[in-house]
Amino acid sequence: MSAATLSPTTVSPATLSADDVRIGPRATLRHIGALTRRNLMRIKADPESMLDAVLVPIIFTVLFVYVFGGALFPTRQEYIQYMIPGLLGTTGLNLAMAVGTGLNSDFQTGVMDRFRTLPIGRSAVLISKIAAETLRGLVSFTILIGFAMILGLEIKTDFLQLLAAVGLSLMFGMSIVWISMLLGMSLQSAQAVQGVSMLVIMPLQFGSSIFAPTGTMPGWLQTFTDYNPLSALADACRNLINGGALTHSVLIVVIWSVGITAITAPLAVARFRKRT
Repeated sequence: MSAATLSPTTVSPATLSADDVRIGPRATLRHIGALTRRNLMRIKADPESMLDAVLVPIIFTVLFVYVFGGALFPTRQEYIQYMIPGLLGTTGLNLAMAVGTGLNSDFQTGVMDRFRTLPIGRSAVLISKIAAETLRGLVSFTILIGFAMILGLEIKTDFLQLLAAVGLSLMFGMSIVWISMLLGMSLQSAQAVQGVSMLVIMPLQFGSSIFAPTGTMPGWLQTFTDYNPLSALADACRNLINGGALTHSVLIVVIWSVGITAITAPLAVARFRKRT
């Protein structure tokens, strides 16, 4: 009778989850880069997913300039100078809120089950979505500004301040992405995410100074617009493009962006760890 010799079981790193393997900062950066590339390749394979980033700025510009421009301002040129800087903020908001729908679909289709089996940092999945969305946002802002300049928008300051307006809009938009992803992981379906997103977007967009001056609004609505971060973002972008005082409105946008990110990013990562 012979004794069986047992050899130690070898565990492949590919079978370990992120909870089993300690992920260092350098490895996390590699994972973020790889997953960002994956997200961009998905856009390349499905160009229709860029329709919102390409067409929405054009549609919004045409509708508001030619439907409301002549009624709200003496000339459409004045309305373009007023509305387009504010539209930078709402464009970023619309793109940001769409991320939650895609993330919810990833959970429904089993993509996240695959990620759970890989030794990658949990935060890398979410941060890579923000990186890809930043690039989508830059495309959308470029189209918006280029089309608006064709219609007559004038940059009355300089190129650096125009870049600052785009950067400020991107920063606020990417802070909203964390809210969108949290909704995407908390609600049961993509349709529910879309519905709740609209409930968030509509009051923020139209209860602000983006499309019309707030002077004729009732007092209670003016109070809301005063505390609406999109009003501060619209004012900051107008001052950066048309010229004017910057300190107060820019500071308000930065505080809102940092505050939203500081609160919702940890919640989103914690929710993602729980789901995966």
